[in-house]
Amino acid sequence: MYELMIETSFSAAHQLRGYKGKCESLHGHNWRIQVIVSSERLNDTGIVIDFHELKAVTKDAISPLDHSFLNDVFPFTEINPSSENIAKWIYDTIRKKLYENNCTVSSVTVWENDTASATYYEA
Repeated sequence: MYELMIETSFSAAHQLRGYKGKCESLHGHNWRIQVIVSSERLNDTGIVIDFHELKAVTKDAISPLDHSFLNDVFPFTEINPSSENIAKWIYDTIRKKLYENNCTVSSVTVWENDTASATYYEA
């Protein structure tokens, strides 16, 4: 099995609805995103996917989030823009974009800061 990883980031504000504490107030993060993809085989070029292509797919997926108020971006208009929900949304978005490629998304990790992150993956 082959596994590739890229990291990127975006900046955005959010507030957690129904949360009792500081995160209920409007605040922002410089979110760090880690995307891991895997494949059982290499393509004809001898790679899983070009890193440039994986970065472009990820950048395209997160572009609606960058410099936004996440609570105004669907589906976070309906669900809380928590790190957990953001990780799953990015995972699902990238998975759809990589549907016809040689690889699948293994996991997406979203960091709110240097010491706190949430990871989404499917078993």
